[in-house]
Amino acid sequence: MSDLIDHPAEGENAPEFSVSELSGAIKRVIEGEFGHVRVKGEIGRVSRPRSGHVYLDLKDDRSVLSGVIWKGVSARLSVQPEEGMEVVATGRLTTFAGQSRYQIVIEDIKPAGMGALMAMLEKRRKALAAEGLFDVARKAPLPYLPEVIGVVTSPSGAVIRDILHRLRERFPRRVLIWPVAVQGERCAPEVARAIEGFNAFTPGGALPRPDLIIVARGGGSVEDLWGFNEEAVVRAAAASAIPLISAVGHETDTTLIDHASDKRAPTPTAAAELAVPVRMDLLAWFDNQEARLTHALTSGVTARGQRLRDLARSLRRPETVLEAPRQRLDTWSERLPAALIRSVQARRVMLSDAAGVLRPGLLRRALETDRGRLANVAARLNRRAIERDLEQKSRDLDGLATRLSDAGHRQTRAWRDRIEAMDRLRETLGYKATLRRGYAVVRGDGAVMTTRKAAKKAIALEIEFADGRLGVGGGSRAARAAPQSGAKTPPEQGNLF
Repeated sequence: MSDLIDHPAEGENAPEFSVSELSGAIKRVIEGEFGHVRVKGEIGRVSRPRSGHVYLDLKDDRSVLSGVIWKGVSARLSVQPEEGMEVVATGRLTTFAGQSRYQIVIEDIKPAGMGALMAMLEKRRKALAAEGLFDVARKAPLPYLPEVIGVVTSPSGAVIRDILHRLRERFPRRVLIWPVAVQGERCAPEVARAIEGFNAFTPGGALPRPDLIIVARGGGSVEDLWGFNEEAVVRAAAASAIPLISAVGHETDTTLIDHASDKRAPTPTAAAELAVPVRMDLLAWFDNQEARLTHALTSGVTARGQRLRDLARSLRRPETVLEAPRQRLDTWSERLPAALIRSVQARRVMLSDAAGVLRPGLLRRALETDRGRLANVAARLNRRAIERDLEQKSRDLDGLATRLSDAGHRQTRAWRDRIEAMDRLRETLGYKATLRRGYAVVRGDGAVMTTRKAAKKAIALEIEFADGRLGVGGGSRAARAAPQSGAKTPPEQGNLF
Protein backbone atom coordinates (compact mmCIF):
# COMPACT_ATOMS: atom_id res chain seq x y z
CA MET A 1 0.00 0.00 0.00
CA SER A 2 3.07 2.20 0.23
CA ASP A 3 3.04 2.87 -3.50
CA LEU A 4 -0.32 4.61 -3.10
CA ILE A 5 0.86 6.88 -0.33
CA ASP A 6 2.06 10.30 -1.40
CA HIS A 7 4.96 11.68 0.60
CA PRO A 8 3.66 14.35 2.89
CA ALA A 9 4.39 17.91 2.03
CA GLU A 10 6.85 19.73 4.13
CA GLY A 11 5.29 20.66 7.43
CA GLU A 12 2.65 17.91 7.21
CA ASN A 13 3.00 14.41 8.69
CA ALA A 14 -0.25 12.70 7.29
CA PRO A 15 -0.47 11.45 3.66
CA GLU A 16 -3.41 12.30 1.38
CA PHE A 17 -5.54 9.69 -0.49
CA SER A 18 -8.18 10.03 -3.12
CA VAL A 19 -11.51 8.34 -2.44
CA SER A 20 -10.95 5.77 -5.16
CA GLU A 21 -7.41 5.07 -3.96
CA LEU A 22 -8.57 4.48 -0.44
CA SER A 23 -11.52 2.30 -1.56
CA GLY A 24 -9.22 0.25 -3.79
CA ALA A 25 -6.70 -0.21 -0.99
CA ILE A 26 -9.44 -1.41 1.40
CA LYS A 27 -10.79 -3.74 -1.28
CA ARG A 28 -7.36 -5.34 -1.79
CA VAL A 29 -6.83 -5.75 1.94
CA ILE A 30 -10.24 -7.39 2.53
CA GLU A 31 -10.05 -9.67 -0.51
CA GLY A 32 -6.48 -10.64 0.38
CA GLU A 33 -7.29 -11.48 3.98
CA PHE A 34 -10.71 -13.12 3.35
CA GLY A 35 -10.30 -14.68 -0.09
CA HIS A 36 -12.39 -17.76 0.86
CA VAL A 37 -14.61 -17.91 3.95
CA ARG A 38 -17.57 -19.87 5.34
CA VAL A 39 -20.13 -17.85 7.28
CA LYS A 40 -22.95 -19.23 9.40
CA GLY A 41 -25.97 -17.07 9.98
CA GLU A 42 -29.68 -16.50 9.50
CA ILE A 43 -30.97 -15.17 6.21
CA GLY A 44 -32.73 -11.86 6.62
CA ARG A 45 -33.91 -9.76 3.71
CA VAL A 46 -33.94 -11.57 0.32
CA SER A 47 -34.25 -9.62 -2.92
CA ARG A 48 -34.52 -11.05 -6.45
CA PRO A 49 -34.45 -8.29 -9.12
CA ARG A 50 -35.12 -8.94 -12.80
CA SER A 51 -31.43 -9.32 -13.47
CA GLY A 52 -31.57 -12.79 -11.88
CA HIS A 53 -29.05 -12.00 -9.13
CA VAL A 54 -30.01 -12.63 -5.49
CA TYR A 55 -29.27 -10.06 -2.77
CA LEU A 56 -29.63 -11.05 0.88
CA ASP A 57 -28.51 -10.34 4.41
CA LEU A 58 -26.73 -12.76 6.73
CA LYS A 59 -27.27 -11.87 10.37
CA ASP A 60 -26.83 -13.05 13.90
CA ASP A 61 -27.92 -11.47 17.17
CA ARG A 62 -25.42 -8.55 16.83
CA SER A 63 -24.29 -8.02 13.22
CA VAL A 64 -25.49 -8.04 9.64
CA LEU A 65 -23.44 -9.01 6.57
CA SER A 66 -24.67 -8.19 3.07
CA GLY A 67 -24.39 -10.91 0.47
CA VAL A 68 -24.93 -11.37 -3.25
CA ILE A 69 -25.39 -14.50 -5.36
CA TRP A 70 -24.77 -13.96 -9.03
CA LYS A 71 -27.31 -15.25 -11.56
CA GLY A 72 -25.21 -18.17 -12.82
CA VAL A 73 -24.47 -19.38 -9.30
CA SER A 74 -28.08 -19.03 -8.19
CA ALA A 75 -29.29 -21.34 -10.96
CA ARG A 76 -26.91 -24.09 -9.78
CA LEU A 77 -27.84 -24.01 -6.09
CA SER A 78 -29.52 -27.15 -4.75
CA VAL A 79 -31.29 -25.10 -2.06
CA GLN A 80 -32.63 -21.64 -2.79
CA PRO A 81 -32.26 -19.09 0.05
CA GLU A 82 -35.41 -18.14 1.96
CA GLU A 83 -35.92 -15.59 4.70
CA GLY A 84 -35.53 -16.99 8.21
CA MET A 85 -33.44 -19.95 7.10
CA GLU A 86 -30.21 -20.72 8.99
CA VAL A 87 -27.46 -21.46 6.49
CA VAL A 88 -23.73 -21.83 6.00
CA ALA A 89 -22.60 -19.59 3.11
CA THR A 90 -19.32 -20.18 1.30
CA GLY A 91 -17.73 -17.37 -0.71
CA ARG A 92 -15.30 -14.43 -0.67
CA LEU A 93 -15.46 -11.03 0.95
CA THR A 94 -15.25 -7.94 -1.21
CA THR A 95 -16.25 -4.31 -1.08
CA PHE A 96 -18.75 -2.24 -2.99
CA ALA A 97 -17.18 1.19 -3.39
CA GLY A 98 -20.37 2.76 -4.73
CA GLN A 99 -22.00 2.48 -1.27
CA SER A 100 -18.91 2.25 0.93
CA ARG A 101 -19.80 -1.18 2.26
CA TYR A 102 -18.39 -4.66 2.23
CA GLN A 103 -20.26 -7.84 1.27
CA ILE A 104 -19.80 -11.54 0.68
CA VAL A 105 -20.05 -12.94 -2.83
CA ILE A 106 -21.68 -16.32 -2.15
CA GLU A 107 -20.57 -19.28 -4.23
CA ASP A 108 -22.50 -21.98 -2.35
CA ILE A 109 -25.13 -22.02 0.36
CA LYS A 110 -26.42 -24.91 2.42
CA PRO A 111 -28.76 -25.24 5.39
CA ALA A 112 -26.96 -25.23 8.73
CA GLY A 113 -27.70 -28.80 9.82
CA MET A 114 -30.64 -31.15 9.45
CA GLY A 115 -32.82 -29.11 11.78
CA ALA A 116 -32.70 -26.05 9.57
CA LEU A 117 -33.42 -28.15 6.47
CA MET A 118 -36.43 -29.79 8.07
CA ALA A 119 -37.71 -26.48 9.38
CA MET A 120 -37.56 -25.03 5.89
CA LEU A 121 -39.29 -28.13 4.52
CA GLU A 122 -42.10 -27.84 7.06
CA LYS A 123 -42.54 -24.16 6.32
CA ARG A 124 -42.79 -24.85 2.60
CA ARG A 125 -45.21 -27.73 3.19
CA LYS A 126 -47.56 -25.53 5.22
CA ALA A 127 -47.44 -22.77 2.61
CA LEU A 128 -48.28 -25.13 -0.25
CA ALA A 129 -50.96 -26.88 1.80
CA ALA A 130 -52.57 -23.50 2.51
CA GLU A 131 -52.93 -23.03 -1.26
CA GLY A 132 -54.88 -26.30 -1.47
CA LEU A 133 -52.30 -28.21 -3.51
CA PHE A 134 -52.52 -31.20 -1.16
CA ASP A 135 -56.33 -31.39 -0.93
CA VAL A 136 -57.79 -34.87 -1.33
CA ALA A 137 -60.51 -33.48 -3.62
CA ARG A 138 -57.86 -32.59 -6.21
CA LYS A 139 -56.57 -36.16 -6.48
CA ALA A 140 -57.73 -38.11 -9.53
CA PRO A 141 -58.40 -41.88 -9.50
CA LEU A 142 -55.85 -44.07 -11.23
CA PRO A 143 -56.93 -45.78 -14.49
CA TYR A 144 -57.62 -49.48 -13.98
CA LEU A 145 -55.61 -50.62 -17.01
CA PRO A 146 -53.59 -47.82 -18.67
CA GLU A 147 -52.51 -48.33 -22.26
CA VAL A 148 -49.40 -46.12 -22.01
CA ILE A 149 -47.39 -45.39 -18.84
CA GLY A 150 -44.97 -42.46 -18.65
CA VAL A 151 -42.01 -42.89 -16.27
CA VAL A 152 -39.96 -39.91 -15.06
CA THR A 153 -36.68 -41.21 -13.66
CA SER A 154 -33.00 -41.73 -14.39
CA PRO A 155 -32.51 -44.07 -17.37
CA SER A 156 -29.35 -45.62 -15.95
CA GLY A 157 -30.47 -46.67 -12.46
CA ALA A 158 -31.98 -49.87 -11.10
CA VAL A 159 -35.33 -48.12 -10.61
CA ILE A 160 -36.39 -48.25 -14.26
CA ARG A 161 -35.33 -51.90 -14.53
CA ASP A 162 -37.41 -52.80 -11.48
CA ILE A 163 -40.46 -50.99 -12.87
CA LEU A 164 -40.19 -52.59 -16.32
CA HIS A 165 -39.62 -56.04 -14.82
CA ARG A 166 -42.67 -55.78 -12.57
CA LEU A 167 -44.87 -54.45 -15.40
CA ARG A 168 -43.76 -57.33 -17.63
CA GLU A 169 -44.64 -59.84 -14.87
CA ARG A 170 -48.08 -58.40 -14.05
CA PHE A 171 -49.48 -56.95 -17.28
CA PRO A 172 -47.15 -55.75 -20.12
CA ARG A 173 -47.91 -52.16 -21.15
CA ARG A 174 -46.27 -49.55 -23.39
CA VAL A 175 -43.81 -47.43 -21.41
CA LEU A 176 -42.44 -43.97 -22.30
CA ILE A 177 -39.38 -42.89 -20.31
CA TRP A 178 -38.46 -39.24 -19.79
CA PRO A 179 -34.86 -39.27 -18.55
CA VAL A 180 -34.09 -36.75 -15.79
CA ALA A 181 -31.48 -36.12 -13.12
CA VAL A 182 -32.81 -37.44 -9.81
CA GLN A 183 -30.56 -35.36 -7.55
CA GLY A 184 -28.55 -32.19 -7.66
CA GLU A 185 -29.37 -28.74 -8.97
CA ARG A 186 -30.76 -30.09 -12.29
CA CYS A 187 -33.23 -32.45 -10.62
CA ALA A 188 -36.13 -30.10 -9.83
CA PRO A 189 -36.34 -28.24 -13.17
CA GLU A 190 -35.96 -31.42 -15.21
CA VAL A 191 -38.61 -33.33 -13.25
CA ALA A 192 -41.04 -30.40 -13.51
CA ARG A 193 -40.44 -30.12 -17.26
CA ALA A 194 -40.95 -33.88 -17.69
CA ILE A 195 -44.35 -33.82 -15.94
CA GLU A 196 -45.43 -30.77 -17.93
CA GLY A 197 -44.08 -32.33 -21.14
CA PHE A 198 -46.12 -35.53 -20.73
CA ASN A 199 -49.25 -33.44 -20.12
CA ALA A 200 -48.52 -31.44 -23.27
CA PHE A 201 -48.63 -34.53 -25.51
CA THR A 202 -51.50 -34.53 -28.00
CA PRO A 203 -53.81 -37.56 -27.80
CA GLY A 204 -53.40 -39.60 -30.97
CA GLY A 205 -50.14 -37.88 -31.90
CA ALA A 206 -46.85 -39.40 -33.03
CA LEU A 207 -45.98 -40.08 -29.38
CA PRO A 208 -48.99 -41.42 -27.48
CA ARG A 209 -50.12 -39.39 -24.48
CA PRO A 210 -49.62 -41.44 -21.27
CA ASP A 211 -52.66 -42.55 -19.30
CA LEU A 212 -50.55 -42.62 -16.11
CA ILE A 213 -47.29 -41.00 -14.94
CA ILE A 214 -44.84 -42.54 -12.45
CA VAL A 215 -42.19 -40.28 -10.89
CA ALA A 216 -39.62 -42.64 -9.36
CA ARG A 217 -36.27 -42.54 -7.59
CA GLY A 218 -34.41 -44.86 -5.23
CA GLY A 219 -33.67 -44.13 -1.60
CA GLY A 220 -31.21 -41.55 -0.33
CA SER A 221 -30.55 -38.83 2.21
CA VAL A 222 -32.73 -35.77 2.65
CA GLU A 223 -30.25 -33.76 0.61
CA ASP A 224 -30.32 -36.34 -2.21
CA LEU A 225 -34.12 -36.25 -2.32
CA TRP A 226 -34.37 -32.49 -1.94
CA GLY A 227 -35.12 -31.88 -5.62
CA PHE A 228 -38.53 -33.52 -5.11
CA ASN A 229 -39.31 -31.01 -2.34
CA GLU A 230 -38.88 -28.01 -4.63
CA GLU A 231 -41.92 -25.85 -5.27
CA ALA A 232 -41.70 -26.20 -9.06
CA VAL A 233 -41.95 -30.00 -8.85
CA VAL A 234 -44.84 -29.88 -6.37
CA ARG A 235 -46.82 -27.43 -8.49
CA ALA A 236 -46.22 -29.46 -11.66
CA ALA A 237 -47.46 -32.64 -9.94
CA ALA A 238 -50.54 -30.89 -8.55
CA ALA A 239 -51.39 -29.35 -11.95
CA SER A 240 -50.97 -32.63 -13.87
CA ALA A 241 -54.13 -33.61 -15.73
CA ILE A 242 -52.73 -37.14 -16.06
CA PRO A 243 -52.99 -39.25 -12.85
CA LEU A 244 -49.58 -39.34 -11.18
CA ILE A 245 -47.92 -41.84 -8.82
CA SER A 246 -44.94 -40.70 -6.77
CA ALA A 247 -42.42 -43.39 -5.84
CA VAL A 248 -39.52 -41.39 -4.43
CA GLY A 249 -37.18 -43.08 -1.95
CA HIS A 250 -38.01 -45.95 0.33
CA GLU A 251 -41.12 -46.46 2.44
CA THR A 252 -39.88 -44.22 5.27
CA ASP A 253 -38.87 -41.36 2.95
CA THR A 254 -41.44 -38.61 2.45
CA THR A 255 -41.15 -35.70 0.04
CA LEU A 256 -43.56 -32.92 -0.87
CA ILE A 257 -44.35 -34.49 -4.24
CA ASP A 258 -45.91 -37.37 -2.29
CA HIS A 259 -48.54 -34.97 -0.91
CA ALA A 260 -49.30 -33.43 -4.30
CA SER A 261 -49.44 -36.68 -6.31
CA ASP A 262 -52.65 -38.63 -6.85
CA LYS A 263 -51.15 -41.75 -5.26
CA ARG A 264 -47.98 -42.40 -3.24
CA ALA A 265 -46.12 -45.69 -3.62
CA PRO A 266 -43.62 -46.77 -0.94
CA THR A 267 -41.16 -48.04 -3.57
CA PRO A 268 -40.79 -47.88 -7.37
CA THR A 269 -41.70 -51.58 -7.57
CA ALA A 270 -44.88 -50.90 -5.62
CA ALA A 271 -45.69 -48.09 -8.08
CA ALA A 272 -45.65 -50.62 -10.93
CA GLU A 273 -47.98 -52.86 -8.89
CA LEU A 274 -50.37 -49.95 -8.37
CA ALA A 275 -50.28 -49.07 -12.07
CA VAL A 276 -51.55 -52.36 -13.54
CA PRO A 277 -53.47 -55.41 -12.26
CA VAL A 278 -52.29 -59.01 -12.54
CA ARG A 279 -53.22 -60.38 -15.97
CA MET A 280 -53.76 -63.95 -14.80
CA ASP A 281 -56.10 -62.77 -12.03
CA LEU A 282 -58.17 -60.92 -14.63
CA LEU A 283 -58.32 -64.00 -16.87
CA ALA A 284 -59.40 -66.14 -13.93
CA TRP A 285 -62.09 -63.61 -13.01
CA PHE A 286 -63.39 -63.54 -16.59
CA ASP A 287 -63.48 -67.35 -16.70
CA ASN A 288 -65.42 -67.38 -13.45
CA GLN A 289 -67.87 -64.76 -14.74
CA GLU A 290 -68.32 -66.73 -17.98
CA ALA A 291 -69.06 -69.89 -15.99
CA ARG A 292 -71.56 -68.06 -13.83
CA LEU A 293 -73.24 -66.53 -16.88
CA THR A 294 -73.45 -69.90 -18.63
CA HIS A 295 -74.85 -71.53 -15.51
CA ALA A 296 -77.41 -68.76 -15.04
CA LEU A 297 -78.48 -68.94 -18.69
CA THR A 298 -78.75 -72.72 -18.64
CA SER A 299 -80.67 -72.70 -15.37
CA GLY A 300 -83.02 -70.02 -16.70
CA VAL A 301 -83.74 -71.91 -19.92
CA THR A 302 -84.24 -75.18 -18.00
CA ALA A 303 -86.61 -73.57 -15.50
CA ARG A 304 -88.65 -71.87 -18.21
CA GLY A 305 -88.81 -75.08 -20.24
CA GLN A 306 -90.07 -76.97 -17.20
CA ARG A 307 -92.61 -74.23 -16.55
CA LEU A 308 -93.79 -74.43 -20.16
CA ARG A 309 -94.20 -78.20 -19.92
CA ASP A 310 -96.15 -77.82 -16.70
CA LEU A 311 -98.45 -75.27 -18.30
CA ALA A 312 -98.87 -77.46 -21.35
CA ARG A 313 -99.94 -80.38 -19.17
CA SER A 314 -102.46 -78.20 -17.34
CA LEU A 315 -104.00 -76.89 -20.59
CA ARG A 316 -106.94 -79.02 -21.79
CA ARG A 317 -106.89 -80.26 -25.37
CA PRO A 318 -109.65 -79.03 -27.72
CA GLU A 319 -110.89 -82.61 -28.29
CA THR A 320 -111.30 -83.06 -24.54
CA VAL A 321 -113.27 -79.82 -24.25
CA LEU A 322 -115.73 -80.89 -27.00
CA GLU A 323 -116.16 -84.49 -25.92
CA ALA A 324 -118.73 -83.85 -23.16
CA PRO A 325 -120.94 -81.42 -25.14
CA ARG A 326 -120.95 -83.77 -28.12
CA GLN A 327 -121.90 -86.69 -25.90
CA ARG A 328 -124.69 -84.73 -24.29
CA LEU A 329 -125.96 -83.68 -27.73
CA ASP A 330 -126.00 -87.29 -28.94
CA THR A 331 -127.80 -88.37 -25.78
CA TRP A 332 -130.45 -85.70 -26.16
CA SER A 333 -130.85 -86.49 -29.87
CA GLU A 334 -131.53 -90.13 -29.01
CA ARG A 335 -133.86 -89.37 -26.10
CA LEU A 336 -135.98 -86.71 -27.85
CA PRO A 337 -138.05 -88.95 -30.22
CA ALA A 338 -138.86 -91.40 -27.43
CA ALA A 339 -139.80 -88.52 -25.15
CA LEU A 340 -142.13 -87.13 -27.81
CA ILE A 341 -143.78 -90.50 -28.28
CA ARG A 342 -144.23 -91.00 -24.55
CA SER A 343 -145.69 -87.53 -24.21
CA VAL A 344 -148.25 -88.20 -26.99
CA GLN A 345 -149.16 -91.56 -25.49
CA ALA A 346 -149.62 -90.03 -22.05
CA ARG A 347 -151.91 -87.41 -23.50
CA ARG A 348 -153.88 -90.02 -25.37
CA VAL A 349 -154.43 -91.94 -22.13
CA MET A 350 -155.53 -88.79 -20.39
CA LEU A 351 -157.89 -88.07 -23.29
CA SER A 352 -159.39 -91.53 -23.16
CA ASP A 353 -159.95 -91.24 -19.42
CA ALA A 354 -161.59 -87.90 -19.86
CA ALA A 355 -163.75 -89.18 -22.75
CA GLY A 356 -165.30 -91.78 -20.51
CA VAL A 357 -166.83 -89.19 -18.20
CA LEU A 358 -167.71 -86.63 -20.84
CA ARG A 359 -170.82 -86.49 -22.98
CA PRO A 360 -170.47 -87.22 -26.66
CA GLY A 361 -171.11 -83.61 -27.69
CA LEU A 362 -168.79 -82.19 -25.10
CA LEU A 363 -166.34 -84.94 -25.79
CA ARG A 364 -166.48 -84.17 -29.46
CA ARG A 365 -165.93 -80.48 -28.86
CA ALA A 366 -163.18 -81.18 -26.34
CA LEU A 367 -161.67 -83.63 -28.76
CA GLU A 368 -161.69 -81.08 -31.51
CA THR A 369 -160.13 -78.54 -29.17
CA ASP A 370 -157.47 -81.00 -28.13
CA ARG A 371 -156.87 -81.94 -31.74
CA GLY A 372 -156.32 -78.29 -32.62
CA ARG A 373 -153.97 -77.85 -29.69
CA LEU A 374 -152.23 -81.09 -30.55
CA ALA A 375 -151.83 -79.93 -34.11
CA ASN A 376 -150.27 -76.72 -32.85
CA VAL A 377 -147.93 -78.66 -30.59
CA ALA A 378 -147.07 -81.04 -33.42
CA ALA A 379 -146.30 -78.10 -35.65
CA ARG A 380 -144.10 -76.68 -32.94
CA LEU A 381 -142.42 -80.03 -32.40
CA ASN A 382 -141.65 -80.56 -36.05
CA ARG A 383 -138.68 -82.90 -36.27
CA ARG A 384 -137.09 -81.02 -39.12
CA ALA A 385 -137.14 -77.81 -37.12
CA ILE A 386 -135.56 -79.63 -34.23
CA GLU A 387 -132.87 -81.05 -36.49
CA ARG A 388 -132.16 -77.62 -37.96
CA ASP A 389 -131.86 -76.20 -34.45
CA LEU A 390 -129.51 -79.01 -33.48
CA GLU A 391 -127.42 -78.41 -36.59
CA GLN A 392 -127.16 -74.68 -35.76
CA LYS A 393 -126.09 -75.45 -32.20
CA SER A 394 -123.58 -77.97 -33.52
CA ARG A 395 -122.12 -75.32 -35.84
CA ASP A 396 -121.93 -72.87 -32.94
CA LEU A 397 -120.16 -75.50 -30.87
CA ASP A 398 -117.71 -76.23 -33.70
CA GLY A 399 -116.97 -72.49 -34.02
CA LEU A 400 -116.31 -72.28 -30.29
CA ALA A 401 -113.98 -75.29 -30.52
CA THR A 402 -112.12 -73.71 -33.44
CA ARG A 403 -111.64 -70.44 -31.55
CA LEU A 404 -110.39 -72.31 -28.50
CA SER A 405 -107.96 -74.33 -30.64
CA ASP A 406 -106.66 -71.18 -32.36
CA ALA A 407 -106.11 -69.52 -28.99
CA GLY A 408 -104.18 -72.56 -27.79
CA HIS A 409 -102.06 -72.58 -30.97
CA ARG A 410 -101.29 -68.85 -30.66
CA GLN A 411 -100.24 -69.25 -27.02
CA THR A 412 -98.08 -72.25 -27.86
CA ARG A 413 -96.51 -70.36 -30.82
CA ALA A 414 -95.68 -67.37 -28.55
CA TRP A 415 -94.01 -69.67 -26.03
CA ARG A 416 -92.07 -71.36 -28.86
CA ASP A 417 -90.88 -67.96 -30.17
CA ARG A 418 -89.67 -66.98 -26.69
CA ILE A 419 -87.77 -70.24 -26.33
CA GLU A 420 -86.16 -69.78 -29.77
CA ALA A 421 -85.15 -66.18 -28.88
CA MET A 422 -83.58 -67.35 -25.63
CA ASP A 423 -81.80 -70.16 -27.49
CA ARG A 424 -80.41 -67.61 -29.98
CA LEU A 425 -79.21 -65.47 -27.02
CA ARG A 426 -77.58 -68.53 -25.53
CA GLU A 427 -75.82 -69.24 -28.83
CA THR A 428 -74.65 -65.59 -29.04
CA LEU A 429 -73.23 -65.57 -25.51
CA GLY A 430 -71.64 -69.00 -25.82
CA TYR A 431 -68.18 -69.68 -27.11
CA LYS A 432 -69.54 -71.19 -30.35
CA ALA A 433 -70.34 -67.70 -31.64
CA THR A 434 -66.79 -66.63 -30.76
CA LEU A 435 -65.46 -69.54 -32.84
CA ARG A 436 -67.42 -68.31 -35.88
CA ARG A 437 -65.62 -64.93 -35.61
CA GLY A 438 -62.25 -66.60 -36.22
CA TYR A 439 -61.17 -67.76 -32.77
CA ALA A 440 -60.38 -71.33 -31.75
CA VAL A 441 -60.34 -73.41 -28.57
CA VAL A 442 -57.26 -75.51 -27.84
CA ARG A 443 -57.72 -78.63 -25.75
CA GLY A 444 -55.07 -80.98 -24.50
CA ASP A 445 -55.51 -84.20 -22.53
CA GLY A 446 -59.22 -83.45 -22.17
CA ALA A 447 -58.79 -79.92 -20.73
CA VAL A 448 -58.81 -76.43 -22.24
CA MET A 449 -55.29 -75.02 -22.71
CA THR A 450 -55.01 -71.34 -21.72
CA THR A 451 -51.21 -70.93 -21.71
CA ARG A 452 -48.36 -71.91 -24.00
CA LYS A 453 -46.62 -73.65 -21.11
CA ALA A 454 -49.58 -75.94 -20.48
CA ALA A 455 -49.88 -76.70 -24.20
CA LYS A 456 -46.22 -77.76 -24.37
CA LYS A 457 -46.79 -80.26 -21.54
CA ALA A 458 -49.87 -81.83 -23.21
CA ILE A 459 -49.43 -85.21 -24.92
CA ALA A 460 -51.83 -84.37 -27.73
CA LEU A 461 -53.68 -81.21 -28.75
CA GLU A 462 -57.10 -80.76 -30.30
CA ILE A 463 -58.15 -77.45 -31.89
CA GLU A 464 -61.84 -76.68 -32.14
CA PHE A 465 -62.92 -74.37 -34.98
CA ALA A 466 -66.38 -73.18 -35.87
CA ASP A 467 -66.86 -76.05 -38.37
CA GLY A 468 -65.34 -78.89 -36.32
CA ARG A 469 -62.34 -80.11 -34.40
CA LEU A 470 -58.81 -80.88 -35.63
CA GLY A 471 -56.32 -83.08 -33.80
CA VAL A 472 -52.60 -82.22 -33.88
CA GLY A 473 -49.46 -83.86 -32.52
CA GLY A 474 -47.94 -83.65 -29.03
CA GLY A 475 -47.55 -80.27 -27.31
CA SER A 476 -43.74 -80.31 -27.16
CA ARG A 477 -43.34 -81.32 -30.83
CA ALA A 478 -45.88 -78.68 -31.91
CA ALA A 479 -44.07 -76.06 -29.90
CA ARG A 480 -40.75 -77.02 -31.51
CA ALA A 481 -42.21 -77.00 -34.96
CA ALA A 482 -43.93 -73.64 -34.54
CA PRO A 483 -40.92 -71.46 -35.47
CA GLN A 484 -40.51 -73.37 -38.80
CA SER A 485 -44.12 -72.72 -39.84
CA GLY A 486 -43.45 -69.10 -40.63
CA ALA A 487 -45.49 -67.68 -37.74
CA LYS A 488 -44.14 -64.47 -36.29
CA THR A 489 -43.26 -64.26 -32.62
CA PRO A 490 -45.38 -61.60 -30.84
CA PRO A 491 -43.28 -58.48 -30.44
CA GLU A 492 -41.96 -57.59 -27.02
CA GLN A 493 -40.90 -54.17 -25.82
CA GLY A 494 -37.52 -53.38 -27.30
CA ASN A 495 -34.44 -51.95 -25.72
CA LEU A 496 -35.30 -48.53 -24.33
CA PHE A 497 -31.73 -47.24 -24.50
